[in-house]
Amino acid sequence: MKLIRTFGRSRAAAQALVETLEQRGAVSTARVEPSVAKILSAVRRQGDVALKQYAVKFDGLSKDQDLQVSREEMKAAWVATAPALQKAMQTAQQNIRTFAEAQMPREWTTTPAPGVKTGQIVRPLTNVGCYVPGGRYPLPSTLLMTATPAQVAGVARIVVCSPKPARETMAAAWLAGITEFYRVGGAQAIAAMAYGTSSIERVDKIVGPGNLYVTAAKTIVSAECGIDMPAGPTEITVTSETGDPAGIAADLVAQAEHDPEALAILITSNPELATAVAAEVKMQAKRNVIAKQSLAAQGCIFVTETVAEARELTNRLAPEHLTVDSQADLKWVQNAGSVFVGAYAPQSMGDYISGPNHVLPTGRVGRIRGGLSVMDFVKIITVQEYTRKGLGAMGPHAIALAEAEGLVGHAESVRVRMQ
Repeated sequence: MKLIRTFGRSRAAAQALVETLEQRGAVSTARVEPSVAKILSAVRRQGDVALKQYAVKFDGLSKDQDLQVSREEMKAAWVATAPALQKAMQTAQQNIRTFAEAQMPREWTTTPAPGVKTGQIVRPLTNVGCYVPGGRYPLPSTLLMTATPAQVAGVARIVVCSPKPARETMAAAWLAGITEFYRVGGAQAIAAMAYGTSSIERVDKIVGPGNLYVTAAKTIVSAECGIDMPAGPTEITVTSETGDPAGIAADLVAQAEHDPEALAILITSNPELATAVAAEVKMQAKRNVIAKQSLAAQGCIFVTETVAEARELTNRLAPEHLTVDSQADLKWVQNAGSVFVGAYAPQSMGDYISGPNHVLPTGRVGRIRGGLSVMDFVKIITVQEYTRKGLGAMGPHAIALAEAEGLVGHAESVRVRMQ
């Protein structure tokens, strides 16, 4: 990991690095957008023909293999799963469900004036697509994280796409009751869910994390299909003054092993802690090939002049995962996907079992939204009801505003009902 001070001789270099990190999302996806656009266009025009060609080329699908994973395959995977892992999946599913149920928005009505009722009703999306990364690691946890809140919301049709689905992922699909599971990934899976093919009917919204190609594809199709967020390669920031070097290093290595593109950062005004963490990271990543690669490429330790500067820098970067020292630190946190508090809250617990969703905003999207939640699977529909008395009381105000804007038809639509 690079160690750089934000003050003194290295101030300019540190500022340049920070500015680069602030642009990380856009810069990263830009380099793959031409290839992604080509795939999206092919699937849109040729449907299953292009989808299967790309699945054979990129996803390891054999030419005579079905795109859809059968329920029998899912059941067999569940039966073959060790009891301890079955229990872990069931615990994770229950915690995710409980958390999503607590997040569920409520319906309500208020009366701003006599004869006037306003409020909101809550309705689920009709169908959604859940992208579950495959390839390097099986991610049954992501299947549970994306499908469970959709189920809590009441979504009727849930589609899962995952390249080279591992037995563990198929087992999680069985546990979740998934009936549409396709063994395709990458930009081609996003295209199929967004535009539809003969095999995969289009969905209204796509959720889930992925690599740069998936993230770029989601961004492009968002003009026609809803998406949750550009949830790209993993990011971790630890902002600490008093943390345990071994524990901090373990979190940095753990998140860095997700992807060679992962971003791992420590921010501190404590130079002794910075040096100790750097040494621990080097030792702990020694035999972890992916983590070692991503830490060498993107890993960074910022040593700031003050604690206040460390906090300001953290909010500027808006990390996906953020670890802080204590509950008191939550007061200054403004931008982050999910926050982990204290020495006994490893970020891996959030990846698997705690309940809050692990599909989180990357590329500084944490400035404008939090992680995936049940809110991503529902619509808040507002409702308004007037009696004659209510319209008589409120109507003149609406007429005055409409006439001020020169919209005489608007004014008349109110006036005609007041006669």
